[in-house]
Amino acid sequence: MSETVQDQAVRLAEAVIFAATQPVTPRVLANLLPEDTDVDAVMAVLTELYAPRGVNLVLVAGGWQFRTAPDIAPTLRKVVELPRRLPRVAMETLAIVAYHQPVTRTEIEEIRGAALSQTTLDLLLENGLVTPKGRRETPGRPTLWGTTPAFLAQFGLNDLRDLPRREELLIDPTGPAVKAQVEGNLEA
Repeated sequence: MSETVQDQAVRLAEAVIFAATQPVTPRVLANLLPEDTDVDAVMAVLTELYAPRGVNLVLVAGGWQFRTAPDIAPTLRKVVELPRRLPRVAMETLAIVAYHQPVTRTEIEEIRGAALSQTTLDLLLENGLVTPKGRRETPGRPTLWGTTPAFLAQFGLNDLRDLPRREELLIDPTGPAVKAQVEGNLEA
């Protein structure tokens, strides 16, 4: 039984994505696959092939990567050691950088309403979640900070536009959960 060009392209794409430590971009795939290969068609076949499996092929940080199937993840958490969670101050800082980038340390401090230790920035740098994005053209030329592709991959985002909008993050004080709690307290 001979292998078709399409089958060969699917196998090659699968191998590249499996071996890669970072998401594999469509451009990289186009350069590796046989000439005139429809990368989108190859990825559609591969995505469908892995849909019922323990790992799925997902588009994150502008590229393709294998990820644990969402229904299997809770079971794996019992066995696989999870990376250490970031402290609250680091998560706050990361959120500010993500939503306001490029942003200076002083701007981060103004938004947080508290000083930002170098240790927090160092932790985010070590984890590859933020990176310098140049310098602001103001006195002292402060460093501008922005997120990295590793940030997108870590949070399962394909693009910064996939971040939740501010309105989605706010809790409605008149929402059903609050109303139920208030009504429950009134009955007691």
